[in-house]
Amino acid sequence: MTNDAHPGDDEGAQVIRLAAVREDAPGAEPPPGEERPPGRGQFEQTLASGLAFLRRRLTGEYEVDEFGFDPEFNSTVLLPLARALYEHWFRVELDGLDNIPEGGALLVANHSGTVPLDALMLSVALHDHADRQVRLLGADLVYQIPLLGHLSRKAGHTLACQADAARLLGKGELVGVFPEGFKGVGKPFSERYKLQRFGRGGFVGTALRAGVPIVPCAIVGAEEIYPKIADLRPLARLLGLPYFPVTPTFPLLGPAGLVPLPSKWVIRFGEPMTLDDYDADAADDPMTVFEITDHVREKVQHMLYETLLRRGPAFL
Repeated sequence: MTNDAHPGDDEGAQVIRLAAVREDAPGAEPPPGEERPPGRGQFEQTLASGLAFLRRRLTGEYEVDEFGFDPEFNSTVLLPLARALYEHWFRVELDGLDNIPEGGALLVANHSGTVPLDALMLSVALHDHADRQVRLLGADLVYQIPLLGHLSRKAGHTLACQADAARLLGKGELVGVFPEGFKGVGKPFSERYKLQRFGRGGFVGTALRAGVPIVPCAIVGAEEIYPKIADLRPLARLLGLPYFPVTPTFPLLGPAGLVPLPSKWVIRFGEPMTLDDYDADAADDPMTVFEITDHVREKVQHMLYETLLRRGPAFL
């Protein structure tokens, strides 16, 4: 396994593998007048790809970056699972994709849903439709849970700290942050689509120091997947969790209550908010940081209300 490897393009004549021109090779055209058996080529191709993937996993012939991002594992294993929800369960619609800039930018979105599936849907949207890998910043708790923390690293995400964010932005990455944190994702259903506090505005200081724009993002649909109607706080404290939700289906229906409700989603990207009028030193001015933070929060809240009206009924 290698880190940060960037192989260059080979020059010279193109080499065509012998298997690619064999009559029985996956993807090869059948001889004139002869039809391919239905589904045979696709099955062979899928099987060959799967075996090749397993071989690379077992031999360590794959790449990760300094944060543990594993592009092959993400695109082969993680994204297809999330994509099934994205396309067939939540039927996500996108608006404002042309507002995603090239190069480094900080994406600031609302957070909700009791279980943070909005992060997964945002990743699928940008990977599949904007050809960008969003590098999400997660809370400490995410990386204290062994399996969840490991998979988050594999998916390209990292700890919500200024140092990691600065390195990613310096490399021209699209970095995503949910300033509401657990207060947003765990808020009761009665407070749906009402933004919580955006913390101390650390994301604004990060954007100012890196000299990158802030892209506001509104995610509508996540509030309805697990409507939180109560919180078992003693149990949450016992398990070391920020909350233990009670929804109309969980824990009443047991494991079946973990299936999210099929709400209709819309993800909207606003115009980039440039910070060219400020220099990097403004990141150390609490008043400046507060004013920009409040402005971004108001922008996301306004986008949420507009997108909510456009979406219409939650389950149609």
